[in-house]
Amino acid sequence: MRVFLGTFLGIFILDQVVKYLFFYYVSGIDGMVLWESRIISLVLVFNKGIAFSFLSFLGIYLKYLQVLAIFITAFLLWRQRDFFLQNAFAFGLIFAGGCSNLLDRFVYGGVVDYIYWHYYFEFAVFNLADVMIDFGVVLLFYKIITHKSHNANSSAIK
Repeated sequence: MRVFLGTFLGIFILDQVVKYLFFYYVSGIDGMVLWESRIISLVLVFNKGIAFSFLSFLGIYLKYLQVLAIFITAFLLWRQRDFFLQNAFAFGLIFAGGCSNLLDRFVYGGVVDYIYWHYYFEFAVFNLADVMIDFGVVLLFYKIITHKSHNANSSAIK
C-alpha cells in the first residue's frame, strides 16, 4: 500500500504544482502560448471533456460522473486486493493522474492542458497527468500480458 500512496501523492502533487505554475505564469488566459518550437509548444488550454474533448457536452456534470467512476473503480479494486497490490505502482500513476485532472475541473472549470505536440502531425493538447495515466495503463497491460504468457509457458513445461 505504501507504493500506491507514495506514487499517488508524488505524482498528484507534482502535477498540481506544474499546472498551478503554468496557469498563473500565463495569467490563466485560455490559448495563451508560453513557448513554441518546431516539435512542441506550451499553450494553456482548458479541456472541458475527457480525451480529445470527448463528452464535453456533459458540461459540469462530467466531473460528477468522473467522481462516481473513481469510486466504483476503487471499490472494485478493493474487492480484488491481490491484483491491486501486485500492480500498486501502475494504479498509483493512474489514480494520481485521474484525480489531479478531476481536481482541475473543480478548481479551474476544466482540465489544465499545456503540452501541444505538432511535429509531423497535430496532436491534442495534454499534460503530465495524462502521460502518467497512459504510462500506468501501458505498465498494467504489460504486466498482465507477461504474467499470462509466463503462466502459459510454466504450464506447458509441466
